[in-house]
Order: sequence, then structure tokens, then C-alpha cells
Amino acid sequence: MNSRSPGWTRWLPVAAVALIVLTFASRSVSAQTPPAPAAESPEVQQLKERLRLLEQTVQELKGQLNTIETVQKTAQDMSQSSADKPVRIMDAVATDNSVLKGPGSTTVTPRGALPKTTKKADDGPNSFEIYGFAMLDAGYQFKQNHPDWYDTLRVTKLPSVRDEFAPNGKTYWGVRQSRLGVKSSTQTSIGELKTVFEFELFGTGVDAGQTTFRLRHAYGELGHFGAGQYWTVFGDVDAFPNTFEYWGPPGLIWYRNVGVRWMPYKGRNSLTLALERPGASADQGNYADRIQLQGVKPHFTLPDLVGNARWDRDWGHIQVAGILRRIAWSDTVKDAVDLSGSAVGFGGSVTGVFKFGERAVGRFQGTYGTGIQNYFNDAPVDVGVHTRSVVSSTGALTTLAEGKPIPIFGMSAFLDEKWNDKFTSSFGYSLVHLYNTNGQPNNAFRAGHYAIANLGYSPVPNVVIAGELQYGQRNNFRDNFMSEDFRIQFAFKYNFSRVFKY
Repeated sequence: MNSRSPGWTRWLPVAAVALIVLTFASRSVSAQTPPAPAAESPEVQQLKERLRLLEQTVQELKGQLNTIETVQKTAQDMSQSSADKPVRIMDAVATDNSVLKGPGSTTVTPRGALPKTTKKADDGPNSFEIYGFAMLDAGYQFKQNHPDWYDTLRVTKLPSVRDEFAPNGKTYWGVRQSRLGVKSSTQTSIGELKTVFEFELFGTGVDAGQTTFRLRHAYGELGHFGAGQYWTVFGDVDAFPNTFEYWGPPGLIWYRNVGVRWMPYKGRNSLTLALERPGASADQGNYADRIQLQGVKPHFTLPDLVGNARWDRDWGHIQVAGILRRIAWSDTVKDAVDLSGSAVGFGGSVTGVFKFGERAVGRFQGTYGTGIQNYFNDAPVDVGVHTRSVVSSTGALTTLAEGKPIPIFGMSAFLDEKWNDKFTSSFGYSLVHLYNTNGQPNNAFRAGHYAIANLGYSPVPNVVIAGELQYGQRNNFRDNFMSEDFRIQFAFKYNFSRVFKY
């Protein structure tokens, strides 16, 4: 029996071939086409977000840094553009309604107001200063002196006869030493311009004994020239010791005078020449009541010629000074005898100021001259009457009176000691001695002695409280009379100063 296969078996070889072809085709396509990307994990997404935030923060910081650099560059450019412009005094005053207080305090800015940056008043080469002090003198005088000079120890104002200013013993109080001044310094193309204008309350002359304004200085200096009222070139202000008694050592050259000066050399070695206002006083002595002398008046036609040379060193300084002057007087009474005349006054002075260690300073001065009394701190007349006998043509003995400048010697020696930052002392002695003419009265002033010792205490800067022992003595010319004075004085001194630079 023949058996036959089913019909679908005939297609088996064809199906097998087709399946093989499709398999190879799919493998070829898979090799050429990449597989689809897999899905990102949450950790990867977080890292990418952090990186984006960091990049944003860096960009913001770069922007802030650029802003700061721009502001600083602008401020620097503005500062450089105004560096050569002087700052006026008014520019130093705050304009934001702030309260400006005194030295040592701060500037208070109102609540809610932003502090403004203003130019400082101490940046420029020019300066203007207001200065001075308020001072009280109080003490007890055991003896007596002229009442117009109650708060001073002037040896020429002590009694010339017994009980001339009686009674002994009194207290005294005063503020006459108080002072106010202004000074400036301005740079110019031909040198520094300096000015000083200063008052005090100590009346002299017609205002003696009064508490009233009195001019001390009115002076200007430009480069090598100066003019006005200032310390005489014949003196040395550094020779004055640290005393609290107002008038000071009588043997010092201590005088404010009007004049013009030339300073060809300035610095550690200096030379100063000046022409100063002349002046002198006369003692007509035993002949003062003569009618012939009533018309004799001073007559000055030439200024005084003065000068000094100074050498400054680290240990102190030495100064040598000289003066030459003409003193004249004119007889205004027209009679048979003409008493007009003139005399030459001259003198020399040597000053030494020496440092003894870091805390002690010695101040010394010696002066001798003729007819220069008005340059001394406390000395009487410059010219006295000198008499001499002559034989007339008839054989009669006649006495002639003529004016003669009086020789004078003065010295001062003091030591200033700074014990520490709070306590200071000064002590020393001064002498003034005249070589009187024979026509002066017996009780004319001949010599004065002056001695002082003190202790000062400064509890805070610019405040001084002091106690001082004072002694003075006067000796007459020929009557052997001597008067003296002894005092205890207390002083309270308050300094102030404000400097503006522009």
C-alpha cells in the first residue's frame, strides 16, 4: 500500500531557508543601530542640579566683586584728583548736623543719619591756632609793697622808706595772668608767613592794678624778615624759668618792643638783627625840684640797634646778644643855661640753657650795660643826674649837673625739674644791681634780690595746680635801708589750644 506525506511538508525546506535569512538580517540591523538610552537615576539628577546652583552662585559673586572694585577705583581717582587742593577750614566742619565737641571728644551723629566722610582739618601745610589759659592766683603776703602791684613780687615796688605801704600782711586774689592768643603759619613762594596776636588781662602803666585787656604781641614774619610788637631781639625767652609769680626774675632781659628785624641765618645756628623803638626814663634825683630841670624832656631821634647770635645743640643752646642806643633829652625852658644833652647806651648779654639728663633744665643769663634799664624785667631809670664841681673864670666854685646813663648788672640762674609725668618744680635766684650816679637821692633803688621755689601738680593734661614760696629784697643807694617781702602763692591754671590745618 502506498502511503503519501501530508501536503504542508513540501514547504518545510523553504520555511527553513527563509528563517535563516531573516535571522542574519536582524543581526545585521542590530549591529548598525545603537540601543535606546537607559533612564537616569535620581542621584545623577541631584548632582546636576547642585552643579547648576554652584555655577549661578559663582556668577553672582563675580558681579559683587566687580561692583566693589569699581567703587574703590572711583574713590581713589577722586582722592588723587583733589590731593593738590588745600582743604579750607570750613571743609573740616561736618555738614550732617553733627555736634562737634572739644579736644578729646568725639563727633556725635544724629540718629538715622548716615555718617559722612569729610576732609580732615590736619592734612595741609598751613595752620591756624587759638590758644591761651585761664589762671587764678591766690596767696598771702607777709610784708608790704605798692598796692598797684599787689599780686606780683617786683623788687622795685617794695618800700623805699619804712612802712611806705603799711600795714603788713594781706591776702590777694586775681585772674590777671589769663591769656588769649591766635597765631598762624602759611606757606608762600618766598617762605613761611607767621603771625601772632595775643592779649592778657594784666594792666600796667595808667592801668596799673587793673584787670583789663593788654596787648602782648602783634607781630608778623615772612621768610627772613619780621615786624611788629614781639620779644626784643636783645633777650632770650627760653631763659625764663617755670615760675608762677607773674613778673619773674628782675635780672633777666625781658621786654616786648616794637621793631623790624632781619634774620639772615635761621636754624641751629641763627643770627638776628633789629631796629627797635627807643625809650628810657630819668631820675632827676636831688635836683628834681630845680626850676631849670622842669623843662627837660626825653628826645629820641634814632631807633635802638640790637642783635643776637644763637647756637642750638642737642644739649641746649647758647646765645650772645648786644645793644647800642642813643638816649637824648631836650631843655624846653628858654633861659641862660641849656640842659639839653645825650648819652650812648650799650650792653651785652649771654644766655645758656642746658639739659641735665632727661628731666632737668638749667636756665642762666648774665647781662651788663649802661643806660639799658628799660630792657630789664624789673629795673628803674636809665639816666641819673651826675654832678661835678668846676672853677669858673672868676675863680668861683660851681657845681654842674648833667645827665649820665646808669650802669647796670643783672643775672638769673634757675633749675626746672620734672620729677615725673605729674609733678614739676622750679627754683633759683636772680639779682639786679645798679651803679648809681652821685646826684641820685639816698633812697634811690640800688639792688634787688629775688628767689623762688615751687611745686606743680598736673592731675590731667592742660591743668596745673601749684604752690610757690617767694622772696624779694630791695636795697637803697646810700641810706642803708633794706625792705623785703615773703609770700606763699597758689596757682590754678587751665590751658587750652585748638589747631586747624588746611
